[in-house]
Amino acid sequence: MTLLPQEIIKNKRDGKTLSQEELAFFVQGITNDRISEGQIAAMTMAIYFNGMEAEECRHFTEAMLHSGDVLDWSDLNGPVVDKHSTGGVGDKVSLMLAPIVAACGAFVPMISGRGLGHTGGTLDKLEAIPGYNTRLSIEQFKQVVNNHGCAIIGQTDNLAPADKRIYATRDITATVDSIPLITASILSKKLAAGLDALVMDVKCGNGAFAADLAMAQDLARSLVATSPIPTKALITDMNQVLGHTVGHVLELQETIDFLSGQPSDSRLHQLVISLAAEMLQISGLEEDLATAKNRAETVLSNGQAAEHFAQMVEAQGGPSDLLENPKHRLPQAKLTEPVFAKAPGYVAGIECRQLGLAVIGLGGGRTKATDVIDHAVGLSQVQGMGTAVDSNTPLAYVHANDATQLQQAKDQVQKCFSVTNDTPEQLPVILQTV
Repeated sequence: MTLLPQEIIKNKRDGKTLSQEELAFFVQGITNDRISEGQIAAMTMAIYFNGMEAEECRHFTEAMLHSGDVLDWSDLNGPVVDKHSTGGVGDKVSLMLAPIVAACGAFVPMISGRGLGHTGGTLDKLEAIPGYNTRLSIEQFKQVVNNHGCAIIGQTDNLAPADKRIYATRDITATVDSIPLITASILSKKLAAGLDALVMDVKCGNGAFAADLAMAQDLARSLVATSPIPTKALITDMNQVLGHTVGHVLELQETIDFLSGQPSDSRLHQLVISLAAEMLQISGLEEDLATAKNRAETVLSNGQAAEHFAQMVEAQGGPSDLLENPKHRLPQAKLTEPVFAKAPGYVAGIECRQLGLAVIGLGGGRTKATDVIDHAVGLSQVQGMGTAVDSNTPLAYVHANDATQLQQAKDQVQKCFSVTNDTPEQLPVILQTV
């Protein structure tokens, strides 16, 4: 049977289930440029409206996975495991998690992304570190993982290349928020890293891609059901900032403080340790979550996790003394001012997405791909739900390098918080496990 791209698109447009052969043919055409951008757009729109059956999505994911190289870690003497987050505001978890899990004996080859929309990207945070190279060759990447247990780089040209073209088209055709397209995109990239196991952090709330619990549940179930390797998903709350900072250098500073044993936000601490425990259990290093949590807490408190982070940074071109001298090594904003609530009370609501956009307005994110990020700007000491605020306790501090942008951000941040006289009910940070 002769396969034609337009016939495959027509079948999906008409609500039919595509065969493994059709999907493999279409993805191969994307990889070798036989499929045009218009055809990709038509296919993604057809998938957006008609969805995919579970097996169909699995075949789509496998075709994208095998559109390029798949890493081989068979020479390592431990499990290879990773975590992926669907993105949030102030989400610096990967920076903390990779060295913790590596210190426990697993290998964590993280292939991360840049900021998308109102959310910050792990790569953008790391590129705030002078000299840090996010574009290692595969051989260099494997060497850092082998020597130090973890490395964090960007997607290479040869890992799931079909996803790059598909994602670029989705981003400009309003087809980003499709469960099967998200599932195939995430899993093809992660599986190309040669993992033995995967833990997903599916964010839910006004600062997340999945604004409501039902959508987060659908995505979590799809990821777990489609993945061919052991996979677990935690659905976590994103109705407030994760930790107390938003912005690349500020989040790096919070990461360094966390790994160095300074008191941290309890919700952030709980999530990091819980994800670490899931990774240790699913990879077979620990039998139960309680033991796994204790092990993660131990390497955090005794400094082993911080040591792995420092080694990773140095091995990827960053300074050897980053943990000792972060303020001297990282760019600092020239202007810092507090933002106060209009009246005293308790923080009862936070528009997280708008906080993320406020940081972009300061220059801390992109409005187009060619924008240069100002890594120093952002928000610090961001208050969480239920916190008492008054004329002495600000809602947050704004860090800026431009006076006009500073004032605009202050006005925007103030509008992001609702303050009442009563203490609000607090949502748990982990909502469900799938």
